[in-house]
Amino acid sequence: MREGTRPDEVEDLTQEFFAMLLERRNFDAVRKEKGRLRSYLLTSVKHFLVSEHRRAVTVKRGKGQQPVALEEIAAAGLADMEPANHLSADRIYERRWALTLMEQVLKRLKNEYETAGNTRLFDSLKQLLADEVEAPSRTEIALRLGMTENAVRQALHRLRQRYQVLLREEISHTVAVASDIEDELRHLIAVLRT
Repeated sequence: MREGTRPDEVEDLTQEFFAMLLERRNFDAVRKEKGRLRSYLLTSVKHFLVSEHRRAVTVKRGKGQQPVALEEIAAAGLADMEPANHLSADRIYERRWALTLMEQVLKRLKNEYETAGNTRLFDSLKQLLADEVEAPSRTEIALRLGMTENAVRQALHRLRQRYQVLLREEISHTVAVASDIEDELRHLIAVLRT
């Protein structure tokens, strides 16, 4: 919804779109065998935006509006008119979807570790999972947690394996058939690399 639209208008359009979806109860018509929820939402929002644009264009030019002087536009600067990055709205949507999915998986993983009483271990290993620049070494983590380096290596391996299982599980909720999970996982990785 960012393509040439002011931030306040984007918020209004977003609210209108979701209100329309809830009002129409369009989710009742969505069937797993027909496709991915993400694709359905993307297509729906595109149709919604086209309809909104057509509605806005039908209003006669300048009707009831005060003209804006070009000097005011120049004084305001282009920052509010240009997107913050050069990605298309589709790419931004895809990237946010991927990041949200990964965040959800990380939350589930953290909950599992908290339930098992391993919050400190999770918090330490999470830094290695994300390959953070400022992440402590395995040796530092081992010293901090009173573990051997080998135990930290094994714990990290188990964390990564469980993360992959949970990621596939989350993806399975967004695809029609199980055979699509690997394709969707490859798509997620490709989206994050761009």
